[in-house]
Amino acid sequence: MNDSHQNDIDYRETSLFGIPIAGVNPEDALDIVEKAVISRQKLHIGVVNAAKIVNMGKNPELRDSVLESDIIFADGMSVVWASKILGTPLPSRVTGIDLMFGMLARADRANFRVYLLGATDEVLNQVRGNIAKDYPGCTIAGFHNGYFSAEEEEDIARNIKESGPDILLVAITSPKKENFLGKWAHLIDTPVCHGVGGSFDVYAGKVKRAPELWQRLGLEWLYRVLQEPGRMWKRYLFTNAAFLTLILKERTKNKHREHHAQRP
Repeated sequence: MNDSHQNDIDYRETSLFGIPIAGVNPEDALDIVEKAVISRQKLHIGVVNAAKIVNMGKNPELRDSVLESDIIFADGMSVVWASKILGTPLPSRVTGIDLMFGMLARADRANFRVYLLGATDEVLNQVRGNIAKDYPGCTIAGFHNGYFSAEEEEDIARNIKESGPDILLVAITSPKKENFLGKWAHLIDTPVCHGVGGSFDVYAGKVKRAPELWQRLGLEWLYRVLQEPGRMWKRYLFTNAAFLTLILKERTKNKHREHHAQRP
């Protein structure tokens, strides 16, 4: 993890559950991305929400992969709320999908080259068509679906490098996305690498994103549950409960430290 100066933009890092999270707003995040592309400085982006933080506690490989990122953003409102409860408030969240759209907008203006990795071929084709229409100044350097074996990873990484993108968007689910970037970012040798999860499905119109009010209230998870109750209810029930438990444990530890610090 880098110090609190990335591409000459100052920001404070908040340590939350042992994860250094950048205290920036979305525009600052995009400025950091753009400066990384222009200066050809490596910027491996990580994003965390409640579910990923819980899973990092159970999956050491995922934790290591996220912590290898050059900068980590708070993807969910629950992470911002947790930072406030624990006395180290973050200014705002920087969602992976909004960061992706912001990158595409900047790529449109500056003619950056973007590589698309992930989702199905059908979704990829739709996303490519949408980018051509919405961001005509953005060049698609290359693309590959997200359904590949471990044996194919190195060839895909080499193909990305040879296509010469400025930005790599990885639309693969956790932890495969983080592990792929953690393992191959050095070979890919692309200035900006950003794991965007299911964002291609949203951009292709396959999955509906929660309305803005639901997002502000931190209820995107509930919107997902209502869309796919059979698949999602158990996942969010357990991860939300586990995240609340983490917050309570951390708060108790902080109070214990404060109590000992105040003792003569």
